[in-house]
Amino acid sequence: MVGLGATIHTNQRTIAADSFFSGLYETALQPGELITAVSFPPAQKAAYFKYKQPASRFALVGVFVGQGAGGVRVAVTGAKGSVFRATQIEAALAKSFTPEAAKAVKMPTTDINSDMHGSAEYRAAMISVMASRAVAAALAR
Repeated sequence: MVGLGATIHTNQRTIAADSFFSGLYETALQPGELITAVSFPPAQKAAYFKYKQPASRFALVGVFVGQGAGGVRVAVTGAKGSVFRATQIEAALAKSFTPEAAKAVKMPTTDINSDMHGSAEYRAAMISVMASRAVAAALAR
């Protein structure tokens, strides 16, 4: 949803995906509020790539890259407590939508998860690598 700039429609309001996820297993939904629909703008090119934690198969780092009429969007999962946009990679890909441009970005380690499966530095580096692979996959389609 964040990677494509979706809009979440509830029985009470609409919420931009960028504002919907607020933390680990937390959203902007109020008590009694129900999602009734989700609308997505069309993407010209898009792909998702993740590095799986071997035991759980959850994304240690997952990156969705989408290019559409609204520009380039890059959403990252697994690296922080909630999905977030990698605006540094978005800026690089807006100039040059290539795997090399994504891989060249050095992501900051601020608020990046660190545990026995990977340090914050490792996960930050993997964001650029997974973004690069997502761009390559998007271009191949």
